[in-house]
Amino acid sequence: MGGAMTTERLSIFPLPGALLFPGLQLPLHIFEPRYRAMVSDALARDQRIAMIQPQTIEEGAPLYRIGCVGKIVDVETNDDGRYNLVLQGIARFRVLRELDVTTPFRQVEAELIPDDGEAALSAIERAGFEQEARKFAARQGYAVDWESVSKLDDAALINGVSQIAPFDIAAKQALLEANSLAARCELLIQLMQFFGRRDRDDGRVTLQ
Repeated sequence: MGGAMTTERLSIFPLPGALLFPGLQLPLHIFEPRYRAMVSDALARDQRIAMIQPQTIEEGAPLYRIGCVGKIVDVETNDDGRYNLVLQGIARFRVLRELDVTTPFRQVEAELIPDDGEAALSAIERAGFEQEARKFAARQGYAVDWESVSKLDDAALINGVSQIAPFDIAAKQALLEANSLAARCELLIQLMQFFGRRDRDDGRVTLQ
């Protein structure tokens, strides 16, 4: 069970379709001036950036309530001021309110959500997920190293697939918001069953 919530002031990177989970990594290429300023600020302070999805792609769109804080664990600065960096997921967070700030990047007051680092699936849950994942990969034409997959622990497997799954924004957000590893596994199975087809026009998998 989790302990008391911790309130934090977070600089956010609202990026549609990009999820980060605790314990996983996310590579990012930062080129917009406001987000270059955000990275520069993070490097000068605590090296943390909060990833969160906006509800639409419009500028200044409302945010979803749940995101994930990441720590910069690798960074490369280009001559033109752009950054290539890798974020390591630390903890999910819940937005309490967006702050009125003078910085070019948005900031929020949020509470960190403790995750159960010891969470594991039952043997039946794990087998059911791998079976559905094989079906989904075959339908979508993905080449998967199943031997390597079988060696992943439950959290790395479920969260890793959730992070890279080719689902729409709302579906990916639902995965991030799932309150337990078992619940995320079950939702992921349902989404693979639902999305397990190719769009006839462009091959993308969508809810539309």
